Amino acid sequence: MTNFDLTPFWRSTVGFDRLFNLLEDDAFRMAGEQNYPPYNIERTGEDSYEVTLAVAGFTPEEITITSDQNVLMVEGRKADKTERNYLYHGISARAFRRQFNLADYVEVVGATFENGLLQIRLVREIPEAMKPRRIEIKTGAHGQKQMEHLKAA
Repeated sequence: MTNFDLTPFWRSTVGFDRLFNLLEDDAFRMAGEQNYPPYNIERTGEDSYEVTLAVAGFTPEEITITSDQNVLMVEGRKADKTERNYLYHGISARAFRRQFNLADYVEVVGATFENGLLQIRLVREIPEAMKPRRIEIKTGAHGQKQMEHLKAA
Protein backbone atom coordinates (compact mmCIF):
# COMPACT_ATOMS: atom_id res chain seq x y z
CA MET A 1 0.00 0.00 0.00
CA THR A 2 1.20 3.49 -0.84
CA ASN A 3 1.70 5.91 2.02
CA PHE A 4 1.01 9.58 1.30
CA ASP A 5 2.99 12.21 3.19
CA LEU A 6 1.01 15.44 3.13
CA THR A 7 3.28 17.23 5.62
CA PRO A 8 4.72 19.71 3.08
CA PHE A 9 1.21 20.80 2.17
CA TRP A 10 0.15 21.22 5.81
CA ARG A 11 3.05 23.64 6.36
CA SER A 12 2.13 25.98 3.52
CA THR A 13 -1.68 25.99 3.46
CA VAL A 14 -4.44 27.25 5.69
CA GLY A 15 -8.00 25.96 5.70
CA PHE A 16 -7.45 22.86 3.56
CA ASP A 17 -7.86 20.42 6.46
CA ARG A 18 -11.01 18.86 5.01
CA LEU A 19 -9.37 18.30 1.61
CA PHE A 20 -6.35 16.55 3.12
CA ASN A 21 -8.57 14.38 5.31
CA LEU A 22 -10.57 13.37 2.24
CA LEU A 23 -7.40 12.43 0.37
CA GLU A 24 -6.15 10.30 3.26
CA ASP A 25 -9.54 8.65 3.81
CA ASP A 26 -9.99 7.88 0.10
CA ALA A 27 -6.54 6.30 -0.13
CA PHE A 28 -7.38 3.86 2.67
CA ARG A 29 -10.94 3.24 1.49
CA MET A 30 -9.94 2.46 -2.10
CA ALA A 31 -7.58 -0.30 -1.00
CA GLY A 32 -10.40 -2.51 0.29
CA GLU A 33 -13.36 -1.17 -1.65
CA GLN A 34 -15.41 -3.37 -3.93
CA ASN A 35 -16.26 -2.07 -7.36
CA TYR A 36 -19.99 -2.70 -7.33
CA PRO A 37 -21.91 -1.19 -8.93
CA PRO A 38 -19.66 0.17 -11.69
CA TYR A 39 -19.99 3.89 -12.34
CA ASN A 40 -18.79 6.81 -14.47
CA ILE A 41 -18.24 10.43 -13.47
CA GLU A 42 -18.50 12.82 -16.39
CA ARG A 43 -17.99 16.56 -16.70
CA THR A 44 -20.82 17.79 -18.91
CA GLY A 45 -20.11 21.53 -18.78
CA GLU A 46 -18.11 24.25 -17.05
CA ASP A 47 -19.92 23.69 -13.73
CA SER A 48 -22.02 20.58 -14.39
CA TYR A 49 -21.36 16.90 -13.85
CA GLU A 50 -23.12 13.57 -14.22
CA VAL A 51 -22.61 10.39 -12.22
CA THR A 52 -23.88 7.25 -13.97
CA LEU A 53 -24.24 3.95 -12.11
CA ALA A 54 -24.94 0.61 -13.81
CA VAL A 55 -27.65 -0.87 -11.59
CA ALA A 56 -29.10 -3.65 -13.74
CA GLY A 57 -31.72 -5.69 -11.91
CA PHE A 58 -32.84 -2.83 -9.65
CA THR A 59 -35.95 -0.70 -9.96
CA PRO A 60 -36.08 3.02 -9.09
CA GLU A 61 -38.07 2.15 -5.94
CA GLU A 62 -35.20 -0.02 -4.67
CA ILE A 63 -32.62 2.79 -4.94
CA THR A 64 -32.20 5.69 -2.51
CA ILE A 65 -30.22 8.85 -3.29
CA THR A 66 -29.35 11.25 -0.46
CA SER A 67 -27.23 14.38 -0.43
CA ASP A 68 -26.06 15.80 2.87
CA GLN A 69 -23.14 18.11 3.71
CA ASN A 70 -21.00 17.57 0.61
CA VAL A 71 -21.65 13.81 0.45
CA LEU A 72 -23.76 12.07 -2.18
CA MET A 73 -24.91 8.62 -1.07
CA VAL A 74 -26.51 6.08 -3.42
CA GLU A 75 -27.91 2.92 -1.86
CA GLY A 76 -29.67 -0.04 -3.41
CA ARG A 77 -31.47 -2.92 -1.75
CA LYS A 78 -33.52 -5.58 -3.52
CA ALA A 79 -37.05 -5.85 -2.24
CA ASP A 80 -37.76 -9.17 -3.97
CA LYS A 81 -36.78 -12.00 -1.61
CA THR A 82 -38.48 -14.83 -3.49
CA GLU A 83 -36.46 -17.99 -3.87
CA ARG A 84 -35.60 -18.75 -7.49
CA ASN A 85 -33.99 -21.77 -9.08
CA TYR A 86 -31.23 -20.27 -11.25
CA LEU A 87 -29.27 -22.45 -13.64
CA TYR A 88 -26.77 -19.62 -13.89
CA HIS A 89 -26.87 -16.40 -11.85
CA GLY A 90 -24.63 -13.78 -13.50
CA ILE A 91 -26.55 -10.56 -12.83
CA SER A 92 -25.59 -9.32 -9.41
CA ALA A 93 -28.41 -7.80 -7.42
CA ARG A 94 -26.74 -7.54 -4.05
CA ALA A 95 -27.23 -4.56 -1.80
CA PHE A 96 -24.80 -1.71 -2.30
CA ARG A 97 -23.82 1.67 -0.89
CA ARG A 98 -21.79 4.11 -2.99
CA GLN A 99 -20.50 7.37 -1.51
CA PHE A 100 -19.21 10.38 -3.46
CA ASN A 101 -17.61 13.41 -1.83
CA LEU A 102 -18.81 16.65 -3.38
CA ALA A 103 -16.95 19.93 -3.58
CA ASP A 104 -18.39 23.03 -1.96
CA TYR A 105 -21.48 24.42 -3.70
CA VAL A 106 -22.06 21.25 -5.79
CA GLU A 107 -25.69 20.21 -5.55
CA VAL A 108 -27.83 17.41 -6.99
CA VAL A 109 -30.32 18.82 -9.49
CA GLY A 110 -31.96 15.62 -10.65
CA ALA A 111 -31.77 11.90 -11.31
CA THR A 112 -33.11 9.63 -14.04
CA PHE A 113 -33.30 5.86 -14.40
CA GLU A 114 -33.35 4.32 -17.86
CA ASN A 115 -32.21 0.99 -19.32
CA GLY A 116 -30.54 -0.11 -16.08
CA LEU A 117 -28.51 3.12 -15.76
CA LEU A 118 -29.02 5.59 -12.92
CA GLN A 119 -27.90 9.08 -13.95
CA ILE A 120 -27.47 11.78 -11.29
CA ARG A 121 -27.01 15.37 -12.48
CA LEU A 122 -24.88 17.73 -10.38
CA VAL A 123 -24.26 21.46 -10.73
CA ARG A 124 -21.84 23.76 -8.96
CA GLU A 125 -23.58 27.05 -8.18
CA ILE A 126 -21.32 29.52 -6.44
CA PRO A 127 -23.31 32.15 -4.50
CA GLU A 128 -23.03 35.68 -5.87
CA ALA A 129 -21.39 36.86 -2.63
CA MET A 130 -18.60 34.27 -3.08
CA LYS A 131 -17.75 35.16 -6.69
CA PRO A 132 -14.70 37.34 -7.35
CA ARG A 133 -15.47 41.03 -7.71
CA ARG A 134 -13.43 43.95 -8.86
CA ILE A 135 -12.70 46.67 -6.30
CA GLU A 136 -12.70 50.20 -7.64
CA ILE A 137 -9.67 52.32 -6.82
CA LYS A 138 -10.67 55.90 -6.13
CA THR A 139 -8.53 58.91 -6.84
CA GLY A 140 -8.78 62.54 -5.86
CA ALA A 141 -9.72 64.08 -2.53
CA HIS A 142 -11.12 60.86 -1.08
CA GLY A 143 -8.09 58.81 -2.02
CA GLN A 144 -5.33 61.16 -0.84
CA LYS A 145 -4.33 62.26 2.63
CA GLN A 146 -4.10 65.98 3.10
CA MET A 147 -1.13 67.26 5.05
CA GLU A 148 -1.36 70.15 7.48
CA HIS A 149 1.40 72.69 7.51
CA LEU A 150 2.05 74.22 10.91
CA LYS A 151 4.02 77.42 11.43
CA ALA A 152 7.06 77.23 13.62
CA ALA A 153 6.98 79.29 16.81
